[in-house]
This record gives sequence, structure tokens and C-alpha cells, in this order.
Amino acid sequence: MSQYVKFTYERAHPEIAPFDQLVELNECRRKLRELHLIGVGSKGIGFGNLSVRDGATSNFYVSGSATGGLHKLTFADCVRVVACDFEKNWLRYEGSATPSSESLTHAAIYESDPMTSAVIHCHNSVLWKSLLDRAPTSSKGVGYGTPEMAYEIMRLFKAGNVRTRNILIMAGHEGGIIALGKNLEEAFGVLMREREGSSPCIKVAFHERIRARHDG
Repeated sequence: MSQYVKFTYERAHPEIAPFDQLVELNECRRKLRELHLIGVGSKGIGFGNLSVRDGATSNFYVSGSATGGLHKLTFADCVRVVACDFEKNWLRYEGSATPSSESLTHAAIYESDPMTSAVIHCHNSVLWKSLLDRAPTSSKGVGYGTPEMAYEIMRLFKAGNVRTRNILIMAGHEGGIIALGKNLEEAFGVLMREREGSSPCIKVAFHERIRARHDG
């Protein structure tokens, strides 16, 4: 079991069938990696994950745990979540990878809003600080990847303006930002909109990250 995954999981099948959204998923990841919104941290640990809903069902495909550093995902780097139980802190999945540590969070979003079909969980400390408590924000005491976070997400959907902002800030997970939409292009657009609406220093920080990646 991955040291970063806080729930128990059960593999229903060792492989997943090919799914059409992998091309869209990889294209979105490419742009996110360019902005260093997903990738590998200073300790060599991959961060960031993406998911897409499986048609009109509550099932979804999500990138595997610690895959943020991969340049391109294959079907073997993703899993299909087919069942979950927040109360039991458990999920069932298909695939050879380990489910993303944020799988319960993704599941809570899909359960809360049938119009959402794509979710991006990324990291940027500057944008996170700018949006903290200005956009829908989870309680600071709630940790990532837990049933408590799943319930917190559901609470924010009921009490806040998540459906109009399409963004969530994880107060207890420094740098953690969640964007959602009807597809990954729309979810990515939400991040860019929030970036454009932020202060100039945040835009500079984004450009500096891109320049540093190209110069390095």
C-alpha cells in the first residue's frame, strides 16, 4: 500500500479497458506540467492528479498515485474507480496502478455535481494564498485524501458557490487547488481565469516557473 494513500483499496480487475479521454488527459497534463502545476516536488515525490468521469456513471478514471512526474500517461498509469465508501474509507478500482491519494476527493465531487465530468488537482503556493478564503475553501483542519475531505467537499457544494466558481481551495493542504468542469479543457480554463484575475505577482511567478523549466 502506498505511504501517501490514506484509504484502503480493493482491486476488482488488474487491467482497465482503453478509454477515449486519455488523449485529452495527456494534453491537459502537458499544459499543467509546463506551468509546474503538476510534476515532481523537491523531495522527488510526484504531485497533482486528474480525472474524467466514465460517461453518465459515477465511475471515473484517475491518474495513479505519484504519477505527476511522468511526461505522458499510458492506460497502465491510470485506474478506473468503480465503487467507494466514505464512511469505511474504502474504494474499489480496476487497473494495475495504485489509485491517486485524492481519489475519494474526486469521488465526492462527482457525487456532488452530476454536471462535472473532469477534475484537476494541482499545486501552486502563490495562487493558493491569493485564493485562500476568497474562493470556496475547505476547513484548515481537514487533511487531503481523507473521508473528512470528501465530506468537506460535499458540504462546500451544498453551502457555497462551487458550481459557479468551479474551483476549490484546500486550506489544510498547502498549495492544493482543485478545478472542475464539464471536461478537462474547461477545468484548465478555470485555473487560467483565476490566474488572470489574480495580482501581477502571481502572473510573474507562473512565467518564472515556465522560464526556469525551459532554461534548465
